[in-house]
Amino acid sequence: MEELTANVNWLAVIVGFVVSFVLGWLWYSPRLFGKKWAEGIGVELGSAEQMPVAAMVTQALGTFLLSWIVGITAAQEALLTIILIVITYVMLQVSGGLFTKKSSAAIAIDAGFVVAMAVVMILFQGIF
Repeated sequence: MEELTANVNWLAVIVGFVVSFVLGWLWYSPRLFGKKWAEGIGVELGSAEQMPVAAMVTQALGTFLLSWIVGITAAQEALLTIILIVITYVMLQVSGGLFTKKSSAAIAIDAGFVVAMAVVMILFQGIF
């Protein structure tokens, strides 16, 4: 268990998580890519009151876990490992998008968000 916590910069993990989670709200908002994404998956954008709670909770947990993994790889000075993990996750997400027949734009928006989150998290590891 120690390899999961030793030398992890928890401030960078938490800040990277929070900023990435907020980035998701902006990323999928009508101001950025929300309209095109919703069109690409065949849903309508709803109000904040209609947010699916389970989806938001699992998104928050997944975002935190990714930030923690970035923190672990930063502590181990293994930047290429997190890059490989992100590329793997993006490929699996693209595959899922293709299987579910999302539009190319929706797939690119989803994949781009994962890359953007990872960049933010890596940057905060470098800042703190």
